[in-house]
Amino acid sequence: MKNTLKSLTLILLSLLMFSLTQDKPTKIILFGDSITQAGVGPTGYITKMKETLEKQGIKDKYQLIGAGIGGNKVYDLFLRMEDDVLNQNPDVVVIYIGVNDVWHKSSHGTGTDADKFTGFYTAIIKKLQSKGIKVICCTPAVIGERNDNSNSQDGDLNHYSNLIRNIASKFDCPLVDLRKEFTAYIIKNNPQNRESGILTTDRVHLNETGNQMVGDLILKAIVK
Repeated sequence: MKNTLKSLTLILLSLLMFSLTQDKPTKIILFGDSITQAGVGPTGYITKMKETLEKQGIKDKYQLIGAGIGGNKVYDLFLRMEDDVLNQNPDVVVIYIGVNDVWHKSSHGTGTDADKFTGFYTAIIKKLQSKGIKVICCTPAVIGERNDNSNSQDGDLNHYSNLIRNIASKFDCPLVDLRKEFTAYIIKNNPQNRESGILTTDRVHLNETGNQMVGDLILKAIVK
């Protein structure tokens, strides 16, 4: 009798644990700079993602957490990864960084050299994957929206996007190629060759259309 009760108890506990596991939403941390910090605002890309999930009737399956800080470069993410990401035990981390690593070279006289960018980015992925966390990589979108490759940082931005593409391939991470998608959209939708106002408000930070585009593209990499 005791053995029977013990077995029933174990079965019930197993069923309970299975039920809790099944109901637990996938925790996703969006890890980045000011674009991600603004992503939790009323028209931000993280808010747009939540709205889309709600429309699809699956909002309870995903928990989206913004972890963006203005001015961050890749080494800032590395330094705060423990507190802002690992301590929250996420299932998925989306890395969206690189704009400031390029932009700040001219705007602040800082930035991040390509070899250091690769090193820190690789270290972040290795640490996250060692914890069993799925990593999704994003290329940086734009620093200026001219459609003829005449934005002053286009060369560097293309180079750093290629670095991210190679890293994502090496570590088998899904890639959200914002650089490619934004470039194609701007060529099609910016016949006046304006510097901003197509997908950004100020050449870098996203307007509502840009936020929707980023949100949709990242969701495609998350929801299968």
